[in-house]
Amino acid sequence: MRKTVLVLVETVDDYLPLLEQAGYRLIRAPSPQLRADALQRHAGEIDAVLTRGPLGLTAAEIDALPNLQVICVIGAGYEQVDLAAAAARGITVTNGAGANACAVADHTLALLLALLRDIPRADASTRRGEWNRVISPSVSGKRLGILGLGAVGQAIAKRANLGFDMPVSYHSRTPREEVPYTWYDCPLRLAAAVDILIVATPGGANTQHLVDAQVLEALGANGYLVNIARASVVDTDALVAALQQGKLAGAALDVFDDEPAVPDALKDLGNTVLTPHVAGQSPEAAHDTVTLVLRNLQAFFAGEPVLTPVRP
Repeated sequence: MRKTVLVLVETVDDYLPLLEQAGYRLIRAPSPQLRADALQRHAGEIDAVLTRGPLGLTAAEIDALPNLQVICVIGAGYEQVDLAAAAARGITVTNGAGANACAVADHTLALLLALLRDIPRADASTRRGEWNRVISPSVSGKRLGILGLGAVGQAIAKRANLGFDMPVSYHSRTPREEVPYTWYDCPLRLAAAVDILIVATPGGANTQHLVDAQVLEALGANGYLVNIARASVVDTDALVAALQQGKLAGAALDVFDDEPAVPDALKDLGNTVLTPHVAGQSPEAAHDTVTLVLRNLQAFFAGEPVLTPVRP
């Protein structure tokens, strides 16, 4: 029997035909209104949902889908999917762990280089006909700290360590014996030991404001913060205050609390680099992401274990 997938995401459209070619019927609902309409008109037809972390799937929506069997989340984060409601119904949840890790790691290093070398302002002033040869810090050899060492964190660490001779330290819930990096048991100690702190941990209640005023103070006036994970991991008010008061050298952010809104305070600062949540987006990443979704769906409906299960 042909399976129906409710597609809530809006970033992988070019590769959704991979699912259709495999025989899946897609109901595309990438806006709040289309989402509400699809849930009302097609609730009894939907076997699977394709979403992403910030879009999620609520308990009420899960309850409204009587035939829902599997939820596939693109990307590693799944913070707005109600896992308890899914588990109560016996619904399988998968994520896209690792599918876009290379794209995110590439973007992270681009942000890091742009921030420390002051590339955006240098480009803007040169285009204005100015010739401001500002001396900027080197990246090579800086001490790098990574908050979260999953697939993305490891891809970042590899690039930084092998490409820029950066000693790498990290914090995760438990040390990873297979990696050659230094583990710290809390974000505060990690921040105190590094020059640059990269946030690469999932969002959600467990990581809310993991980077707070104390962590930023430990990072120090010569320290830099890069966040390509979720805005909720960083206390934005504390970050703005640290940047304004010179208690932090700079920050590069790809994620924000109320996307697509970006606080004016961040835009007005000269020591920030800001991008619109695009770290994980590239043609290659989108293809790999949808391919992983397809493999998970095929495995699930064949009665086999899914490749990237999310545990409640």
